[in-house]
Amino acid sequence: MNKRILFMGTPAFAVASLNALIAAKLDVAAVVTAPDRPAGRGQQLRMSAVKLRALELGLPILQPERLKDPEFHAQLDKLDASLYVVVAFRMLPATVWGKPRRGTVNLHASLLPNYRGAAPINWAVMNGELRTGLTTFFINDTIDTGDILLREVVEIGPAENAGALHDRMMIIGGELLVHTVKNILDDSIEPIPQAEFVGDNAHDAPKLTPENCRIDWTQPAQRVHDHIRGLSPIPGAWTLWKEEGRADRQFKILAATPVPGLKHGTAGSVTIKADRLLVHCGTGAIEALEVQMQGKRPMDSASFLRGLQRRSSITLG
Repeated sequence: MNKRILFMGTPAFAVASLNALIAAKLDVAAVVTAPDRPAGRGQQLRMSAVKLRALELGLPILQPERLKDPEFHAQLDKLDASLYVVVAFRMLPATVWGKPRRGTVNLHASLLPNYRGAAPINWAVMNGELRTGLTTFFINDTIDTGDILLREVVEIGPAENAGALHDRMMIIGGELLVHTVKNILDDSIEPIPQAEFVGDNAHDAPKLTPENCRIDWTQPAQRVHDHIRGLSPIPGAWTLWKEEGRADRQFKILAATPVPGLKHGTAGSVTIKADRLLVHCGTGAIEALEVQMQGKRPMDSASFLRGLQRRSSITLG
């Protein structure tokens, strides 16, 4: 019986799943990933993380520019995989996800139907969730809405940032995916419509943009703290550094902690105490621990403050 798998993915998050499938000795026939793209100052072509790993594993690699390209479809037909597995790839047309006899499975980094969208890990942390999870589901014609196969809960630490959570979830996700694939190939799993998970769809997880990465200092300190850690280390929560006599500069805060007991101040106003950078919020305050001024490298706040010429009349906004 044909148990060949076609794997589709691009970033490092997907590499963990590919590794898990290989370690489980499942028959990965080929890998589909993004075309090489110019990157960096020299604009040299850069391969995706999945392609680099596929080369190490000696797997056939497909890199279509267009997913509806007849040549790409001919390659898929020749591979004749019975199951497609998708992890952090792009949206597939029905002519692709509908090909395999056993369907096309996606691994999503939330407990669907909650946090559908492009950035579920970030938004779960930004919203101060205490837990999130991973879901495997069959792809259909609407993004992140297909029938659910398996879900696994993941607790979020109170100070954990999106980067650390991402690294934990990609390993857990690989294990969940292997379990899912084995059950599908053995015909021992029953998909469940997402509509049966009543009350689990409170939030969306849209693409991160400069607008939704900007810090709103009128929010309570805990909310600001969650926003910062949900965007750390990349792309980074940002604000404007406003200093009298100088143009406003973008200022990222990559790590912070709420500060109890600080006398209330205007939202966005800055208090510098020795080597501590404190920022007042709508209620409460946060201490910035790691920062990045526009055009500079990230650094701890103490190092940043040592190079600061002005230490008063500074606001963030």
